[in-house]
This record gives sequence, structure tokens and C-alpha cells, in this order.
Amino acid sequence: MIDSPKAVFQPLADLDIEDFPGYAGRRRKAALTLSLLWGSTVALHLLSWGSWVILGLMAVLSTHALRVMLARPRLGPTPLPSQSGGDNLAVAPSPSLDDWPYVSLLVAAKNEEAVIQRLVTALCSLDYPTHRYEVWIIDDNSNDGTAQRLQDLRQRYPQLRVLHRSANATGGKSGALNQVWPDTQGDIIGVFDADAQVPKDLLRHLVPMFSEEQVGAVQMQKAVVNRAKNWLTRGQQAEMALDSYFQQQRIALGGIGELRGNGQFVRRSALVQCGGWNEETITDDLDLTLRLHFSGWEVEFLLHPAVNEEGVERPLALWHQRNRWAEGGYQRYLDYWRFIANSRLTPGKTLDMAAFWLIQYGLPTVALPDFAMALLRHRLPVFLPVSGLALTLSMVGMYCGLRRTQRQPHWASALLTLWGNLYMLHWLLVIATMALRLSVRPKRLRWVKTTHQGVEDELQVDGSV
Repeated sequence: MIDSPKAVFQPLADLDIEDFPGYAGRRRKAALTLSLLWGSTVALHLLSWGSWVILGLMAVLSTHALRVMLARPRLGPTPLPSQSGGDNLAVAPSPSLDDWPYVSLLVAAKNEEAVIQRLVTALCSLDYPTHRYEVWIIDDNSNDGTAQRLQDLRQRYPQLRVLHRSANATGGKSGALNQVWPDTQGDIIGVFDADAQVPKDLLRHLVPMFSEEQVGAVQMQKAVVNRAKNWLTRGQQAEMALDSYFQQQRIALGGIGELRGNGQFVRRSALVQCGGWNEETITDDLDLTLRLHFSGWEVEFLLHPAVNEEGVERPLALWHQRNRWAEGGYQRYLDYWRFIANSRLTPGKTLDMAAFWLIQYGLPTVALPDFAMALLRHRLPVFLPVSGLALTLSMVGMYCGLRRTQRQPHWASALLTLWGNLYMLHWLLVIATMALRLSVRPKRLRWVKTTHQGVEDELQVDGSV
């Protein structure tokens, strides 16, 4: 059994914040944030000391970026022994199987008949004692053949549990997970998307990461299974490698580790303390990330093995998916700004969050007024040095991430890094338009899912990719 941390953290519900968790007034807060960012950009162009502000900002960001790049990630713990007897890895002394942590694996599925059988078969065939884990599939009122496939699979796998939600069920994916997790038995609760392709040994590598008491959650590396399909999927693989690199580096420095939905695992006691998944947001994983950190938990990252998922293959699908990710990520800062302002995080985490917010959300949002003022005043954009730093971080991080996650020649990683950074330019438009839209139009929460085709791995580069 995995115990809770010895330290007693103050539950979020006990905080003296009247409008917790701050979901009301998102449009007003988004409009105020946009006005401040645009107004500050104009002021930096007009004021004589604006260049000194940028120099000071560059000094802080460059110092933090250098520390992030030089951080040394820790090696993962020794995996648990294989139950198949075919593992040549060095393993920890084998405890009694009854002492292995109980794990509950959850999948929220809606119209997933193309992929659900493959995922259930893989999850029910993991190299982990079958009496120490369970698999829950939540069929969220599917109108295809998902329900029938699940009914057939229940006859084959005793650890499979199926819940069918009604047509009037609310909360989307978060609501589906919240409906089930209180009834699970797991000390650790894992969540996968229906298109996930999971390695057989994942639990043996992941479960030991919860041996440290302060670890509240672990995110697996995500890889794109159809990465060889076209230029969009190759870009997404490079993007995942970039994310993996900075996840490891930021955690190593004591910064913010983040959950990514597919392949996320949460300690039960941490989930209880955070009150489950938030049904008032469109990216429950990013929202839960902040609530875990606010409650004093750490979020770790597992580089190997990876969970594979389908990358979107068409530009319009990519646009819709990235807009949802961008809006959810931006939304959490609007919801929890008081927690950040009240020093709920450690100074190191606060600095890390502020630095990456500025690069990820701030720069694209100010790009339009910065460029417009530069044209009017016949000068360079004031945020050009910060943009140069962001590009450098992206290039170095993506290359290093590709070297860590894929077995390929240096020249192949370099070429994919060049393309990956060109591909990443779409985020400028996504963030800029999202920030403007969120400040003028309310968002209607609903289940938004990507259509999954059930593609197989098209490259045998490495078992971890």
C-alpha cells in the first residue's frame, strides 16, 4: 500500500477565497488581461525607459532558462520484477505480490468502436499481477458499436469494469471520471484516452515512482503512433519531444511538472484532497496539475516507456484540438490567479510558472500590438529579444528531446528540429486568436473529442516511442 505524505497540506476547500475556484467572470478577467498586455506593449514603445524594462526581463528569463537547460534529471527508480520471467532489466527485490500497490485504470470513451477493443486487450494483459489492478471503461452514451464491444470484452477479462452513462449525464470527460473514481479500489489511479497504445511493462516502471511520499502524480511520455503519416504528424512528434524535454528539466529544477491527460497517474489521497477532476474546465489535466501543486504535491515525469496516441492528420482537426488545449491552459491562470498571487506555490515554482506563461501565452498575445507599433515608429519590435530567447529554447529543447526519445542519427534529429519549429509557429496564431476570443465571447463547455481511426505504429524506431 502506498501511503499519503507525512506532511499535512491544507485542502483547497479550506482556503478563504469566496469565489473559489474562480470560474465566474472568466471573460471579464480575460479582457482585463488582454488590455493590460496590449497597453503595456504600447507603453514600452512610447516610454524612454521601455528598453530597460526589456533588458531586465531578459536578464531574469535568460538566467532561469540557463538553469533549466543545465538541470540534471534524476534517473527513474528500479522497475518492479517482471511476472513473465522474460525481463533482463535489473529489478528491485521482489516483494510479496499482495503488497504491490493496487492500480485502477480509467478510460472515458465516447464512440470509440474503432479503438476500444485494442486498448482493453492491452490494458487487461499488462505485466502486473491481475489481482492488483482493475480496468474501468466509462461508455459516455456512445451511439456506435462501443457498448457492444465492451459487453463482449467483459466476458473475457475478469478485471474489466464497464459503466454506461445516460444521455443526460453532464461534465464531459471530467464528469465521466468523477462518476467512477470514488468506486475504484486503486491506491493509484491512471487515466488513458481511448486511442492509447500502452506498453506491456508500463505499470512495473511507473508504480515505483510513487514510492516518494511527496509525489502526487506522474505523467508518462506521450508519443505519436502515426508520426510517419505526413508533415503534420511529424511536427506533432517533434512537439511531444520538446514537451518531454522541458517536463524533465523543469521538474529537475524544482519547477512545475504537468499532467497531459493521456497516460496520467494520480495518487488516490492526492485526488481526494483536490476533489477529483474539475467539470468546469475544458482541459481537466492542466487544471488538476495546478490544484496538485497548490496542495503541496509534486508531479513527476516518466520518460520510458511512452504511451502512444494518434496524432491528428488534417490542418482543421489540428486547429480545433490546439485551440482547446490553448484555451484550457490559459483558462487555469484566470481561475487560480489568487492562489498564485498569494504565494500558494514555492518561489521556484512561481518563477517557473511566470517564465513559461510569458513565453507560451504572453509573447503570442502581444505580437500584434508589438508589430503594429514597430511599423508606426519605424523600429524593431520591443519583444524581439524575448522572442529570440524563446526560439533558442525551442530549438535546443526539441533537438535534445528528440535525442532522448528516439533512436535516429544526429542529422535526422536536426532536420526534424528545423521542421518542428516551423510547425510550432501555428501556436502563435492559435494563442493570439484564443486570447482575443476568450475576452469577448463566453465559452460553452461540452465534450470535444478527436476522432480516432485505430492506426497502428508505422515506425519501429524504439520501443519507447
